Amino acid sequence: MKNKSARSKVEQFRRDFVTLARDAGRSYATVADSMRIARYFLNYLRDNGIKLRHTDSIKTRHLIGYLQFRKEQGISVRSIQNERSVIRGILNQAGRYKLAAPDNPLLSNKALGLEESNRAGTKLPLNPEEFQKAFMKVEKNNRGVAAVMLLSYTLGLRNKEAVESCKSVMTWKRAIESGQDSVRVVFGTKGGRPRNTVIVNRDAVRRAINYAESVMKENNGKLIDRPDIRKALDTYRYHVRRAGLTGEKAPHSMRYHFSQEARAFYENKGYSEREIYAQVSMDLGHGDGRGRYVKQVYFRSDHDE
Repeated sequence: MKNKSARSKVEQFRRDFVTLARDAGRSYATVADSMRIARYFLNYLRDNGIKLRHTDSIKTRHLIGYLQFRKEQGISVRSIQNERSVIRGILNQAGRYKLAAPDNPLLSNKALGLEESNRAGTKLPLNPEEFQKAFMKVEKNNRGVAAVMLLSYTLGLRNKEAVESCKSVMTWKRAIESGQDSVRVVFGTKGGRPRNTVIVNRDAVRRAINYAESVMKENNGKLIDRPDIRKALDTYRYHVRRAGLTGEKAPHSMRYHFSQEARAFYENKGYSEREIYAQVSMDLGHGDGRGRYVKQVYFRSDHDE
């Protein structure tokens, strides 16, 4: 009976920690990430036989152990820093302010060996030949995922935006038919911030929308016919990775390709360099004030030459 009671307390701690992660999410888009990272941390504790019963029992050594474990898994420095930030947010939500403090020397970049990180992009643009090769592999197994890929490639959408774009496909079709220069991205955006994204190649976008429309007729109005967005995203990631989109040519590389196309589009329109990167930043959903960031991240290859 005693062992059962102890086990139930550990399980209650796990549930409470995930709830804190949900409450700590600053927006709809970050709630899912917070909960996912919380589960990673909880699984690390479980797999290492660490049975905590309350958030007050979390020590610095547990956080260090987890972050070092992620580093050993080959997770990028930037991703580990982001996970640390999320866990700090969860601890703040639980009232563990001292442990979560950004100036905690034991959890600093230096102490954890995370100093080499920078904002330079880690992906490379996915060229048309590489995209077509991956697309054909995916299409054989899941046309819904293939449709999501097409929309992401032609409009520079994030994964979640592309998966949820089934809600906007008909609106985008009308925008194309009426000669508009952009489409309105509303669903799945980071922070719930809608944006207008430029139509760089009208014919390519039209083909992507028509393909998506045909898939939606087969999939009950969805692109990926899964019960919820999380499962749909899991299905998407599974198929694109199987098709070879990993590492420097991960799915995010489709946004890198779009950024290159958008820059050329604005250059041909006579925009100044500063205007170009501000526009591309807005098209990608980063806002007009992050042109410098976009230049550093999405155009890394320019600096490597």
